[in-house]
Amino acid sequence: MRDLDLTSLRLFVAVCETRNMARAGEQQHIVASAISKRLAQLEDTVGVTLFERRRRGVIPTAAGEILLEHARAMLAAADRVERDMADYGTGIKGQVRLLATVSCMAESLPDDIASFLQVPEHRDIRVTVEESLSRDLVRSLREGSAPLGICWDAADLEGLQTRPYRSDALAAIVHPEHPLASQPDCTFEQTLEFDHIGLPGQTAVHTMLARAAAIIGKPMAYRVVVSSFDASLRCVRANLGLAIVPREVVEPNSASFGVRVTPLPLRNLLPRRGKPLPSGKTAGGLSGTKGGSLTARRPALPLEPQRVALRGRLRLVSR
Repeated sequence: MRDLDLTSLRLFVAVCETRNMARAGEQQHIVASAISKRLAQLEDTVGVTLFERRRRGVIPTAAGEILLEHARAMLAAADRVERDMADYGTGIKGQVRLLATVSCMAESLPDDIASFLQVPEHRDIRVTVEESLSRDLVRSLREGSAPLGICWDAADLEGLQTRPYRSDALAAIVHPEHPLASQPDCTFEQTLEFDHIGLPGQTAVHTMLARAAAIIGKPMAYRVVVSSFDASLRCVRANLGLAIVPREVVEPNSASFGVRVTPLPLRNLLPRRGKPLPSGKTAGGLSGTKGGSLTARRPALPLEPQRVALRGRLRLVSR
């Protein structure tokens, strides 16, 4: 297969998104006949049919959908190359691209980056940050599309270099009228008696809580699943359930949302009455390190007997 040119890929993406060559031509400032010729050459290059022609336009074939995914990634990479080279042309002498989870961005990472850039020796260094899920962050590091990331150590960090950054303590966020609101603290097992407000299954917090519940031997009942900490606080304020999130994220905003922050102390995070832990459970699955350790591939440490540590450890991760 001959080399793919970016101009043809850009036109291909435009046609896939508009489903119409004329509209794609208006968007890209090129006549439809020229687009048709480019796409025919692209189909000849890859050796497969990329579009189904219909009376009202075109739709990508199954092969076209696969190429669309790759084309978007290639164009995004080309745009990053252009921006990076432009930065060096304006006097930038170094660049750091960082992937970070939403909890890192909601806590201390922006302030830490600002402090770093205020040092005179760092003024010519450009730091760019992109928000990402822990799973996607780790995949990007392994694929080599990102050099550095910050996530919880509940993610699968095997084979990556890691270094500690910060630690999070999880807390139960409850409505003022919730049965747990009057308690100074509570155990994770107590929260399992109530409906939860959860984050998506691919997040590190969800993974860590699911593992902890499995060790205790009780299921978690999710009434609502949301995509952000802010949305979870709004659901708690509506008394739809409780949420377990990093304490450092919610404490600054708990008063404005009218919710209570109930700590989950480590001393209380124990399975029921000395029940032995199932074999194969590891501390890496029950503690979350985010935002600050360079993650290296290594086996997780075994859990201490009969202890479920719901603490998020942030790690700075690299290849």
